[in-house]
Amino acid sequence: MHQFRAPVSARLLRLLAIATASAAVLTACSPAVDVTPAKDSANAACAPMMVALPDALGEAKLRKTNSQATAAWGDPSLVILRCGVNVPGPTTDRCVTVNGVDWVIKEGSPVWTLTTFGREPATEILMDPDKISSATVLADLSASASKIKATRGCVGQEELQNLPPGK
Repeated sequence: MHQFRAPVSARLLRLLAIATASAAVLTACSPAVDVTPAKDSANAACAPMMVALPDALGEAKLRKTNSQATAAWGDPSLVILRCGVNVPGPTTDRCVTVNGVDWVIKEGSPVWTLTTFGREPATEILMDPDKISSATVLADLSASASKIKATRGCVGQEELQNLPPGK
Protein backbone atom coordinates (compact mmCIF):
# COMPACT_ATOMS: atom_id res chain seq x y z
CA MET A 1 0.00 0.00 0.00
CA HIS A 2 1.40 3.40 -0.98
CA GLN A 3 0.85 6.55 0.97
CA PHE A 4 0.22 9.67 -1.00
CA ARG A 5 2.46 12.60 -0.10
CA ALA A 6 1.95 16.03 -1.49
CA PRO A 7 5.22 17.36 -2.90
CA VAL A 8 6.76 20.14 -0.83
CA SER A 9 7.53 23.01 -3.06
CA ALA A 10 10.97 24.55 -3.09
CA ARG A 11 9.31 27.93 -2.56
CA LEU A 12 7.66 26.76 0.68
CA LEU A 13 10.99 25.44 1.97
CA ARG A 14 12.66 28.79 1.16
CA LEU A 15 9.89 30.68 3.00
CA LEU A 16 10.32 28.46 6.06
CA ALA A 17 14.09 28.99 6.01
CA ILE A 18 13.64 32.77 5.73
CA ALA A 19 11.10 32.80 8.58
CA THR A 20 13.43 30.78 10.81
CA ALA A 21 16.38 33.05 10.03
CA SER A 22 14.25 36.16 10.62
CA ALA A 23 13.14 34.87 14.00
CA ALA A 24 16.75 34.25 15.00
CA VAL A 25 17.76 37.77 13.93
CA LEU A 26 14.83 39.40 15.75
CA THR A 27 15.62 37.48 18.92
CA ALA A 28 19.24 38.62 18.71
CA CYS A 29 18.09 42.26 18.60
CA SER A 30 16.61 42.02 22.11
CA PRO A 31 19.30 40.56 24.34
CA ALA A 32 18.43 39.63 27.91
CA VAL A 33 19.01 42.38 30.45
CA ASP A 34 22.02 41.64 32.67
CA VAL A 35 20.75 41.83 36.26
CA THR A 36 22.70 40.61 39.29
CA PRO A 37 20.41 38.29 41.28
CA ALA A 38 19.68 39.00 44.94
CA LYS A 39 21.29 36.82 47.62
CA ASP A 40 18.00 34.98 48.33
CA SER A 41 16.73 34.90 44.72
CA ALA A 42 16.15 31.13 44.90
CA ASN A 43 13.60 31.60 47.71
CA ALA A 44 10.41 29.80 46.63
CA ALA A 45 8.29 32.67 47.95
CA CYS A 46 9.52 34.80 45.01
CA ALA A 47 7.86 32.53 42.42
CA PRO A 48 4.19 33.60 42.87
CA MET A 49 5.19 37.24 42.57
CA MET A 50 7.37 36.69 39.52
CA VAL A 51 4.61 34.96 37.54
CA ALA A 52 2.18 37.78 38.44
CA LEU A 53 4.37 40.62 37.11
CA PRO A 54 2.69 42.94 34.60
CA ASP A 55 3.68 42.94 30.93
CA ALA A 56 4.18 46.72 31.08
CA LEU A 57 4.75 49.55 33.54
CA GLY A 58 3.18 52.54 31.88
CA GLU A 59 4.69 52.48 28.37
CA ALA A 60 7.73 50.37 29.40
CA LYS A 61 7.41 46.76 28.22
CA LEU A 62 8.65 43.75 30.22
CA ARG A 63 11.96 42.32 28.94
CA LYS A 64 13.82 39.09 29.58
CA THR A 65 16.62 39.06 32.15
CA ASN A 66 19.52 36.66 32.60
CA SER A 67 19.03 35.78 36.27
CA GLN A 68 16.48 34.22 38.57
CA ALA A 69 13.81 36.30 40.34
CA THR A 70 14.60 39.46 38.37
CA ALA A 71 12.69 41.55 35.85
CA ALA A 72 13.26 44.64 33.72
CA TRP A 73 10.95 47.02 31.87
CA GLY A 74 11.83 49.40 29.06
CA ASP A 75 14.52 49.52 26.38
CA PRO A 76 16.85 50.80 27.70
CA SER A 77 15.77 49.52 31.09
CA LEU A 78 13.76 52.06 33.08
CA VAL A 79 12.87 49.73 35.96
CA ILE A 80 14.76 46.76 37.44
CA LEU A 81 13.16 44.39 39.97
CA ARG A 82 14.98 41.87 42.18
CA CYS A 83 13.26 39.49 44.60
CA GLY A 84 15.23 38.07 47.52
CA VAL A 85 17.05 41.19 48.72
CA ASN A 86 17.80 41.78 52.40
CA VAL A 87 14.67 42.50 54.43
CA PRO A 88 14.81 46.08 55.70
CA GLY A 89 14.72 46.54 59.44
CA PRO A 90 13.36 49.54 61.32
CA THR A 91 14.20 52.71 59.44
CA THR A 92 13.57 56.41 59.42
CA ASP A 93 13.47 56.38 55.60
CA ARG A 94 10.18 57.38 54.03
CA CYS A 95 7.67 54.53 53.82
CA VAL A 96 4.56 54.65 51.66
CA THR A 97 1.65 52.25 51.34
CA VAL A 98 0.37 51.60 47.83
CA ASN A 99 -2.55 49.22 47.35
CA GLY A 100 -1.83 47.49 50.66
CA VAL A 101 1.93 47.09 50.11
CA ASP A 102 4.46 49.06 52.17
CA TRP A 103 7.52 50.38 50.31
CA VAL A 104 10.63 51.98 51.82
CA ILE A 105 11.90 54.70 49.50
CA LYS A 106 15.54 55.75 49.30
CA GLU A 107 15.94 58.67 46.96
CA GLY A 108 19.26 58.60 45.16
CA SER A 109 20.61 60.61 42.30
CA PRO A 110 19.50 59.61 39.76
CA VAL A 111 18.33 56.13 40.85
CA TRP A 112 15.75 55.54 43.57
CA THR A 113 15.59 52.25 45.46
CA LEU A 114 12.11 51.09 46.50
CA THR A 115 12.02 48.05 48.80
CA THR A 116 9.02 46.16 50.14
CA PHE A 117 8.71 46.46 53.92
CA GLY A 118 7.34 43.69 56.14
CA ARG A 119 7.54 40.95 53.48
CA GLU A 120 10.06 38.14 53.38
CA PRO A 121 11.81 37.83 51.05
CA ALA A 122 11.92 41.51 50.23
CA THR A 123 11.65 42.89 46.70
CA GLU A 124 13.75 45.78 45.43
CA ILE A 125 12.96 48.12 42.57
CA LEU A 126 15.57 50.38 41.00
CA MET A 127 14.24 53.26 38.91
CA ASP A 128 14.92 56.81 37.77
CA PRO A 129 11.91 59.02 38.67
CA ASP A 130 12.90 61.48 35.92
CA LYS A 131 12.24 58.75 33.33
CA ILE A 132 9.21 56.94 34.78
CA SER A 133 6.76 57.87 37.54
CA SER A 134 7.33 56.18 40.88
CA ALA A 135 3.55 56.32 41.45
CA THR A 136 2.99 54.35 38.23
CA VAL A 137 5.67 51.81 39.09
CA LEU A 138 4.39 51.20 42.63
CA ALA A 139 0.74 51.05 41.56
CA ASP A 140 1.53 48.61 38.76
CA LEU A 141 3.79 46.36 40.89
CA SER A 142 1.91 46.30 44.21
CA ALA A 143 -0.51 43.56 43.13
CA SER A 144 2.43 41.30 42.25
CA ALA A 145 4.38 42.21 45.42
CA SER A 146 1.32 41.37 47.53
CA LYS A 147 1.78 37.70 46.52
CA ILE A 148 4.48 37.62 49.22
CA LYS A 149 2.70 37.64 52.58
CA ALA A 150 3.08 40.68 54.82
CA THR A 151 4.15 39.97 58.39
CA ARG A 152 4.44 43.60 59.55
CA GLY A 153 3.92 47.12 58.28
CA CYS A 154 5.33 50.59 58.37
CA VAL A 155 4.73 52.62 61.50
CA GLY A 156 4.27 56.35 61.16
CA GLN A 157 4.90 59.20 63.57
CA GLU A 158 1.24 59.19 64.62
CA GLU A 159 1.39 55.52 65.72
CA LEU A 160 4.60 56.15 67.64
CA GLN A 161 3.01 59.03 69.57
CA ASN A 162 0.10 56.79 70.59
CA LEU A 163 2.26 54.06 72.17
CA PRO A 164 1.75 53.62 75.92
CA PRO A 165 4.51 55.14 78.12
CA GLY A 166 7.57 52.93 78.57
CA LYS A 167 7.33 51.18 75.20
